[in-house]
Amino acid sequence: MNALRVGVIGVGHLGYHHARIYSELLETRLTGVMDIDDQRAVSVGEMLQVPYFSDLDEFLEKARPDALSIVVPTVAHYEVAKKVMERGIHVLIEKPVTKTVDEAEELLKMAAQKNLVLQVGHIERFNSAVQYVRGICKPPLYIQTRRLGPFSSRVADVGVVLDLMIHDIDIILSLVGSEISEISAYGRSVFTEHEDIASAHLTFKNGAISHILVSRASEKRLRTLEIMERERYITLNYETQDVSIHRCIRNNGMGLMEVIEHPVFPKHEPLKMELQHFISCVKEGRQPMVGIADGKRALEIAVEVLRQINKNRSADFVESPEGLLH
Repeated sequence: MNALRVGVIGVGHLGYHHARIYSELLETRLTGVMDIDDQRAVSVGEMLQVPYFSDLDEFLEKARPDALSIVVPTVAHYEVAKKVMERGIHVLIEKPVTKTVDEAEELLKMAAQKNLVLQVGHIERFNSAVQYVRGICKPPLYIQTRRLGPFSSRVADVGVVLDLMIHDIDIILSLVGSEISEISAYGRSVFTEHEDIASAHLTFKNGAISHILVSRASEKRLRTLEIMERERYITLNYETQDVSIHRCIRNNGMGLMEVIEHPVFPKHEPLKMELQHFISCVKEGRQPMVGIADGKRALEIAVEVLRQINKNRSADFVESPEGLLH
């Protein structure tokens, strides 16, 4: 089967890795990369030995990709995706899918009208530990996620909700499988004009509840997911892709004894799995696991979280900022 012609728009830190992986996959041929920063385009293009461009129209005309990744600042997602999709090109667009829900709705309609694959880059769905937990998870009663780390000026166009929390919103929505009945959230700025620390509580119509804590003002990195079911407690580390399952069992009628299981399963690079999934969807003409509807729904919740943060900005934060910094 002929290799699919692919490209990458925006080859900064993350976009470079999109391009690197495309250049390594047997089922794809990287026909070009594009970045408005001339020096960055030249650097990545020469490194991967592919044509490079700083003009979008020239890139689309000369590289002629059948599918591509859009890895540019969120504010530009909609305009770039619209121009690309008008040419009938399949798209993987990094999260958050767009800056507004209305923009996401327009892209959803365009993808349907043109029969295009439009995948949203919620990379944690392709984390091996997440995929394992999805296979064994029973209806959760409570979910807690913590995504903390030091500040990086690399992401300054959006706050921590659209940068980090949206990952956890997407994962929680996929695990709970119920509509949300109530949202409360708080946040504080530390280094930027946006919120750099945020906490959100989500209550679902089926009774499940969740707490999401995110910070880009913390000294240490932490990426964890904890799920409480009726008969067991599951913990997941996104970075190490490790899972622990805690259960209480009866010990010969003498009482309860805690048993901790550490399941073994293959671990893969999440971004590589995500891009392989995108390419297979394009080739087979099927909808991706994380489509535009999923991206739009996660964005809707994130926008409501931001609304609650602005509403409660004068209230005390649910946890002291000092406690989040260490």
